[in-house]
Amino acid sequence: MEFKDYYEILGVKPDASEAEIKAAYRKLARKYHPDKNKEGGAEEKFKAVNEANEVLKDAEKRRSYDQLRAGGYRQGEQFRPPPGWQGQQQGFGGDEGDFSDFFESLFGRGAAAGGHRGQPRPRRGQDVQASVQIDLQTAFDGGRTRLAMHDPTGGERVLEVKIPAGIQPGQVIRLSGQGQPGMAGGPKGDLLLEVGIRDDARFRLDGRNVVHVLPISPWEAALGATVPVPTLAGTVDLRIPAGSQSGRKLRLKGRGMPGAHPGDQLVELSIRTPVADNDAQREAYEGMRASFADFDPRR
Repeated sequence: MEFKDYYEILGVKPDASEAEIKAAYRKLARKYHPDKNKEGGAEEKFKAVNEANEVLKDAEKRRSYDQLRAGGYRQGEQFRPPPGWQGQQQGFGGDEGDFSDFFESLFGRGAAAGGHRGQPRPRRGQDVQASVQIDLQTAFDGGRTRLAMHDPTGGERVLEVKIPAGIQPGQVIRLSGQGQPGMAGGPKGDLLLEVGIRDDARFRLDGRNVVHVLPISPWEAALGATVPVPTLAGTVDLRIPAGSQSGRKLRLKGRGMPGAHPGDQLVELSIRTPVADNDAQREAYEGMRASFADFDPRR
């Protein structure tokens, strides 16, 4: 098991006063409370903060913990209690809660479960992390997708996952009760799905903005035109200003990914030159060369 530095978890110094410990605990408990913070890992941090407070708020537990910590242990290091340690701690009581193996190895199961030593206490199952890949259109529209998951018994289950409209790559969807089974009647953990968005042939994401490369003809670029442009919400007409060049970006306001602050669609112009396949077309190019004799595209 790993050593837990309760002072580091609460962000206080080892000589912190009771009032400082209480203030640090309240601040972090509010920050990571599962009812308010839906980010991945918030619930585990909330449990760690509660456990640290359980030890440091109790003068007797804190004194014993400080004696152990003085041995030079550091957060995350492999730890094994000194011989006979648990026998010295059997007199501790405590509030019922979800405490780690590290806590129980120091203070006994009775400290974490309010007595009843030797009886396994209910423990919540572990959260499971996985990923789900969706296409850009589903990310834009929202909807549902199916996900096949292997369970610990070797079987397979199919979950239907609700995708909120406007979801971004890297966001996490939490499915309550779809994680590892609990122990001794405890609840199941959750399934944390990190969203990935597959590459799209027509669009690419730039934050909440959507970028589309639009091919146009030389005369549309030179003279201006109104042309149809695909967006994730359907085709719209876009006016190309006269004298446009390749690489110019035109903005379609609010046509990007939906959300509290919707993104835009950026249309990048790409001039495509037709091939001269016959004498008439070659003659047309010769006429352009003569008409624009002073034009040097490399200047």
